[in-house]
Amino acid sequence: MLRAAFLLAGLLALAPLSAQPLAERIEKLISTPAAAGSTFGIQVVQLSTGQVLYARNAQSALTPASNTKLFTTALALTRLGPGYRFETKVLAPRAPDAQGRISGDLILLGGGDPTLSARRLPYQKGPVEGDPLAPLAELADQLAAAGLRTVSGDLIGDDTRWPFEPFPGGWSVGDMPWDYGAAVSALCLNDNAQSISVRPGKAAGDPAIISLSPPVEYYTLRNVFRTTPGAASRLSVRRKPASRILEIAGTAAPKAGALGDLLGIDDPAAFIAEAFAQLLRDRGIAIQGRVYARHRATGMPSSEPAGIVLARRQSPPIVETLRVIDKISQNLHAEMALREVGFVARGEGTAEAAQKEMTAWLTSLGVRKEEFDLEDGSGLSRRTLVTPNAVTTLLTAMHNGEHRETYRSLLPIGGEDGSLSSRFKGAPQANLIRAKTGSVAHVNALSGYAGDDPSSRLAFSIIVNGSTASSSAIRSIIDKIAVAILEEGTRQ
Repeated sequence: MLRAAFLLAGLLALAPLSAQPLAERIEKLISTPAAAGSTFGIQVVQLSTGQVLYARNAQSALTPASNTKLFTTALALTRLGPGYRFETKVLAPRAPDAQGRISGDLILLGGGDPTLSARRLPYQKGPVEGDPLAPLAELADQLAAAGLRTVSGDLIGDDTRWPFEPFPGGWSVGDMPWDYGAAVSALCLNDNAQSISVRPGKAAGDPAIISLSPPVEYYTLRNVFRTTPGAASRLSVRRKPASRILEIAGTAAPKAGALGDLLGIDDPAAFIAEAFAQLLRDRGIAIQGRVYARHRATGMPSSEPAGIVLARRQSPPIVETLRVIDKISQNLHAEMALREVGFVARGEGTAEAAQKEMTAWLTSLGVRKEEFDLEDGSGLSRRTLVTPNAVTTLLTAMHNGEHRETYRSLLPIGGEDGSLSSRFKGAPQANLIRAKTGSVAHVNALSGYAGDDPSSRLAFSIIVNGSTASSSAIRSIIDKIAVAILEEGTRQ
């Protein structure tokens, strides 16, 4: 008997991990030294039955980071529909006269379109390449084709479709100068960001060469970058809040490679108006008045400016924007989609109106109000909280709804694309994991679906808060948990 007991113990020790119970595998992973001190919130649900296969801190409200986008894209897909389109228009009091002149103002009217950029849609892997001004140039070409030669009044970038609330509650001042914290507006060009490239001079003391893309004269540059023999390459770009002065500092050796950064735009309507004015001038169209932005304060009445439409551009279907939001975790587009839901569903394009719609919708799905507090649409806010149970309830509802496969298609594919392209290396069938990532300081998350067959598919949410280990170490644990969940689904 003793010999048989030892033999059985040995066989169990040699058993593959995939044969061990899911709970045992997960508990072993989160008991490693890298996980020490972290709070793991996890829930796994069998979608065909609704059975909870594993739960840990599933009712605890945690910071989800970009897992917030799961809620935003689900609400937009449900309330607006996958075929919804945005429209950007150019208005004038009347058509150009025989001399190509318009007496009055030219208005670039924002419709909430996030696709005025070089990004190709449908979503494609890899860097965004091409002319970021190309979609805006289409509108300028339409005006030139209409015979416009002179505008006697002003050129106005009008984003009054939504009140101008550029930064959601809970965003840090430190986020705002950068592309991932770009200001929110109903007018958007190049994701409301501008890249800066700094190339040192060829000899000591030579000035650095600075270039911007798009090449729009919006910020004032103060160049204190130094070309210094033997110096390490470093770049510092500083901008004070509410300032349009960029200080470009740093050092590099002569003939060293270019350094760069990606900056957020603080007033997108003003930025796009300046870009549009440049494009019009390039086409021989003179603007005799000022170039400026027109905003609307929260609570002020909304009405579209009067005039005739001289040019218009319609966006691709919103489902393509939602796919970009989830695949690459695009913060600005998430905030814009949220505001458009507020505008369409509640008549006001504010985060507050949209969150009221979100609350009504989530509670209709069975999510208790105590399980979520959504301050923004992207997850950059540290005040946003959700429970893993709220996430899996959302994922279950979308799985059982009319947009099941469309919603799943928005998510990054394990080991293949988006924010999961470099994860799950070597894991068999990792492409059967479709999940949204999330990461801010001391927070990592992954939530989505495991399995291809809808009848055996699992929904899961893994949210880790309070981590002092490196993000890469926590992500490794999360990925191993996700693989264990996938293997559990194949056994159901």
